[in-house]
Amino acid sequence: MNIQSMTGYAALDRDLGPLRLALELKSVNGRFLDLNFRCAEELRFLEMPLRERLAAAIGRGKVDCRLTLQPNSTATPHLVANLALVRQLSALEAEVRSVLGSAAPLSVADVLRWPGVLESEAISPERLQTECFALLDAVLVDFLASRAREGTRLGEALMERVAKMRAAVAQVEPLVPAAIAEYSERLAARLREAVAALDEERIRQEIGVFAAKIDVAEELARLVTHLNEVERVLDHGGAVGKRLDFLMQELNREANTLASKSVSAAVTKIALELKLLIEQMREQVQNLE
Repeated sequence: MNIQSMTGYAALDRDLGPLRLALELKSVNGRFLDLNFRCAEELRFLEMPLRERLAAAIGRGKVDCRLTLQPNSTATPHLVANLALVRQLSALEAEVRSVLGSAAPLSVADVLRWPGVLESEAISPERLQTECFALLDAVLVDFLASRAREGTRLGEALMERVAKMRAAVAQVEPLVPAAIAEYSERLAARLREAVAALDEERIRQEIGVFAAKIDVAEELARLVTHLNEVERVLDHGGAVGKRLDFLMQELNREANTLASKSVSAAVTKIALELKLLIEQMREQVQNLE
């Protein structure tokens, strides 16, 4: 059984030296693929390629992707001097001292404290892109695995309900002849009381017409066919959500017809049990990709 839930979560981060890159993916069910992307401003140029990679890996669901770039509190800062600014300060000092010869010269400490002279080592856009793509690939592995685990659990729950529905359908068939016979006797008695002159042949004809209307053999056969298809779809795997949702509608239609045709309290009870199981399955199916 290789099916995926639309519910999943994964998060990882990478140490880039002075910075820490973090990526979080989480998703819930949705009719289509809906990507909600939040990222640090300095990573905004990567949004479109990351969206494309996510769309290629995920079929359906409402997916939140959060990409952040924060200072690395555990890393020792690697500072770089802005020598161009240092040269500019030196030239300005020379100009000032040519006018004010008694002015104190700038010390090294003064220069290093000057705003913009000391800078953290920058990470190039090319390296950011490489690191982001590698991080996304790693997160997707965990994310898809979490959706697969949840999908397996949902598939097992669906198969359990299919087995219960098969058992319920099997209980109906032997009940139908006795229910029709009992109802026919009651109907014949009422017809005799209502129309004293009605002959037995006419009564049998009326009962035959009514028995045909309440015959549920076709509904039982279609229920079994739909349950077979549910099992086949689950065993085949892949993107099964929409197909199973359609089958839930068909199963519900047959269960409703079975209930409407029922002339037995036992059959009606089973039909209602089938509708309950179908509704439980429909809720599970809404979470499948």
